[in-house]
Amino acid sequence: MNNKPKIGVYVCHCGVNIARTVDVEAVREFASRLPNVKVVRNYAYMCSDPGQLLIRDDVEKEGLNRIVVASCSPRMHENTFRKTLAAAGLNPYYLEMANIREQCSWVHEDREEATAKAKKLVYAAVAKARLLEPLYEKEVEVEPASLVIGGGIAGIQAALDIANAGFKVYLVEKTPSVGGRMSQLDKTFPTLDCSACILTPKMVDVANHPNIELLAYSQVEDISGYVGNFDVKVRKKARYVDVDKCTGCGICAEECRLKGRIPSEFDMGMGKRSAIYLPFPQAVPAKYTIDPERCLYLTRGKCGKSPKCADACTAGAINFEQQDEIVEFKVGTVIVATGFDTFDPTRKPEYGYADYDNVLTGLELERLVSASGPTGGNIVLGEGENAFVPKDIAFIKCVGSRDKSVGNEYCSRVCCMYTAKLAHLVEEKIPGANVRIYYMDVRAFGKGFEEFYDRVRREGIRYIRGNPSEIFKRGDKLVIKVEDTLAATPLEDEVDMVVLAVGLEPRKDAREIIDILRLSQSADRFYLEAHPKLAPVDTATDGVFLAGCAQGPKDIPDTVAQAKGAASSALVLLSSGKVKIQAQISFINENTCRGCGYCVEICPYGAIELVTISRMGNPVQVGRVNEALCKGCGACAAACFSGSAQQKSFMDRQILPQIAVLGVMR
Repeated sequence: MNNKPKIGVYVCHCGVNIARTVDVEAVREFASRLPNVKVVRNYAYMCSDPGQLLIRDDVEKEGLNRIVVASCSPRMHENTFRKTLAAAGLNPYYLEMANIREQCSWVHEDREEATAKAKKLVYAAVAKARLLEPLYEKEVEVEPASLVIGGGIAGIQAALDIANAGFKVYLVEKTPSVGGRMSQLDKTFPTLDCSACILTPKMVDVANHPNIELLAYSQVEDISGYVGNFDVKVRKKARYVDVDKCTGCGICAEECRLKGRIPSEFDMGMGKRSAIYLPFPQAVPAKYTIDPERCLYLTRGKCGKSPKCADACTAGAINFEQQDEIVEFKVGTVIVATGFDTFDPTRKPEYGYADYDNVLTGLELERLVSASGPTGGNIVLGEGENAFVPKDIAFIKCVGSRDKSVGNEYCSRVCCMYTAKLAHLVEEKIPGANVRIYYMDVRAFGKGFEEFYDRVRREGIRYIRGNPSEIFKRGDKLVIKVEDTLAATPLEDEVDMVVLAVGLEPRKDAREIIDILRLSQSADRFYLEAHPKLAPVDTATDGVFLAGCAQGPKDIPDTVAQAKGAASSALVLLSSGKVKIQAQISFINENTCRGCGYCVEICPYGAIELVTISRMGNPVQVGRVNEALCKGCGACAAACFSGSAQQKSFMDRQILPQIAVLGVMR
């Protein structure tokens, strides 16, 4: 092919998105006079099949070898037009896009100014298109295995879907058992299904699946490599119990000297456990774990004459000499399903959570109403002679959500419905209870949600529109100060118990995974997806996908759906056996590189290393790019002191002419 530039320029109307503000015919006429431009056309929708056919026909009939499309953001349709060029027999990277929608028509109202700017953008794109070079994508083999981080319902579902497709899965869970937050729930809305009844079979399936290696009570230490070839290090924390010998009989916990004296994390601190414990009755794996921070033998070096748990264990499973173990393996894809934390209500001191025992969170009430909870499913506050059954109960919604004062402006999505569910369960557990819910809005958006909300109201539960300002004690009662905004009436409501419907927040240890996988966070601090609509489970790191509440607040059905989507995306790579490495990556001219190492420090993907080469007979250090790791962000090119680091398709000699023509058109 003759490499003399023969450029085709195609100006898109984008319906009226562009044409309403930009005179596309004037832009077309202007582009026809630019150097090396042979064909110029405008069309209503260039991304449509007829629009793409125009390009293919002109390449064949007019011999075009460079294409400029003036339309929307490259993020939207750059791949679309690259495929068009490939179908026409051109290298896909002979394409340049001028963004005259987001950068022009959408941000201007004056038609004349918008048209002038569109001309400048097209001129700059043509100037660069003349200097484009062919680029070629490379392929690497994909390791036929996947890592799933997090053993809640999202991680469980993703792991099962991938394993059922025949691929190896490593499921890593930080706590001693899989199950996550869903295992703490009594019922699920809006169907009131028993949470354990629908979750436990999946937990058992994960433990028994031949393609799943369950690494509970473990933590990801490091992940290196690139899409298709990730090297993973996992720390298996010492349980001080031999899981191969442990039968889960529970005698050790019964004999522990600290039996019933340690707050249970699973029961939100309201129940008690021993220093050696099973998190909950349905735990998987059903193996006991010794708490190294509470065990007398591990913290003090002695436990009476000898540890009673070890003496009682007939299987000989207790091993105080056990050490953490580092497990290493390779995977092709990674799914992050690390879940969420609940909002800490002590950050809203006006609600008295830290001051009054009868101010609870929704999850704490969830454990009280659960048959496996600390009270056997009975809603009882206080202990011994001070124990009582509350009769007047108030729920307060949106605690820690939609609240700028605590930095959470987002809606947590589940609070409205879990409040309605818990209110229903309270009415069921305490006949004749007087239950009211203070709310700002009711958001019943899901399938069956509005019907469940109506059902709860018909059961006599009152909804009072108002955001309480303060809770304080008056005698034995809690007093809620609030304004009923519908009746424009201030209230002081006396109740026995207040339940705070706390929202969902990113995990406090989210930074660990961000640093390991080089992920980003959105404004709400949850993990950032590649695109909120078109790539909701993908991340900026190829081969790494998001599932469940790690990406943002969602209920169980949406969590399961996203987990299946993440598994499907992972399976696309695993089943193909190979993955393409993008072509627009950085490179370093080793003849001019001075080996300062600054590019190594700033590369967010760890794609550059210093290597020793011979230059004029002398050993020198220079930077070298690992093409499989590079994501083409351009940070190295922007920072390189000598100009040796460059990014393909965005080299200085391609960008500077763009800047020059923009200066001419001032």
